Amino acid sequence: MLTLDKVYHAAYVLRACARKTDLIAAPLLSESHNLFLKTENLQVTGSFKLRGAYYKISQLSDEEKAKGIVACSAGNHAQGVALSATRHGIAATICMPDGAPVMKVESTRRLGANIELVKGAYDEAHDRAVQLVEETGATFIHPYDDDFVIAGQATIGLEILDQLEDVEAIIVPIGGGGLISGVAFAAKSLKPDIKIYGVQAAGAPSMYNSFKEHERKVLSSVSTFADGIAVKNPGENTFEIISKYVDDIVCVSEDEIAAAILALIEKQKLIAEGAGAVPVAAAMFNKLPIQNKKTVCVVSGGNIDVNILSRVITRGLMMTGRNVNLTIALVDKPGQLQQVSEIIASCGANVVSVYYDHGDPNMAINSCFLKLSLETLNSEQSDTIRRELAKAGFNVVK
Repeated sequence: MLTLDKVYHAAYVLRACARKTDLIAAPLLSESHNLFLKTENLQVTGSFKLRGAYYKISQLSDEEKAKGIVACSAGNHAQGVALSATRHGIAATICMPDGAPVMKVESTRRLGANIELVKGAYDEAHDRAVQLVEETGATFIHPYDDDFVIAGQATIGLEILDQLEDVEAIIVPIGGGGLISGVAFAAKSLKPDIKIYGVQAAGAPSMYNSFKEHERKVLSSVSTFADGIAVKNPGENTFEIISKYVDDIVCVSEDEIAAAILALIEKQKLIAEGAGAVPVAAAMFNKLPIQNKKTVCVVSGGNIDVNILSRVITRGLMMTGRNVNLTIALVDKPGQLQQVSEIIASCGANVVSVYYDHGDPNMAINSCFLKLSLETLNSEQSDTIRRELAKAGFNVVK
């Protein structure tokens, strides 16, 4: 059973392993909101998951430790379990989806765990982990639906209240619900008037659907690059806690998550993974009633694959109007490119690539599509460029 005493005990135990992460002001992320960031992306192992895993494992009996432990994870819980097991001298096997980021898989292996890659998403890895527990008698370390794990995550709520006494709202990512359950329980127990908001990826809205329909809803599939919250089956315990303590849950799109990751890099010099950026996305795109409220966004993790990060930055630049692709239908004659370039330059943008497409069978023989990639300041500047090109008689197709 989750109690405040258990949360305080977890905070005491975690002093041996987890970092009390900084809470920093983030005024540049939104002009209309008073935002702060709880930087769990700077936690040992790069994620909050260490807290719950370490506390759960610390409470095992000697007999349980001797039989070893099994876990399932998309990556962050895996690393927390691996480090915690190694610290306690326990053998650990962790089932991970075969699509988990390579960085998370290799980091988990380096921390001392045996890895078994399972075809499918998190839920398939969970089923395999349960099978291993039945076969070996090992203890299953659930990533979210366990009171000890939730108590460990709840220590983040204690820290936030200690670091910002007049905090009015906390925004938390949701996958299976362990993090928000802990934060909401601790924060509401000590400060009942505080608002707790959850955020899911629109492509994996299991807890969102459950919360709105007042019963647990299991998804048939999930689709999001925020692998840390790509969960089809919300937790039973976490659903009950969320139903009692959480004020609302919203969803954000892939483009909004990408824009939030980019904003954190540029404006806060922080690297967040998709799951860690969803609270910031919800704030940036005005999904929640937090105007003029001191609001903490829990940046839950920063373990993002470098290759994915590159794509996310590109997506974020396009989402915010910083990278723009233009297609202009032209009569192919001398001087056209020069005139187009002069208009773009006069608006202050930069051309980074040019391509002439003469092969469209629906075009006249002496016509072409001029395809340009531009670096622009924002969406307003790209709109200005389109207007100026149209004024000069150019047909901007898209």
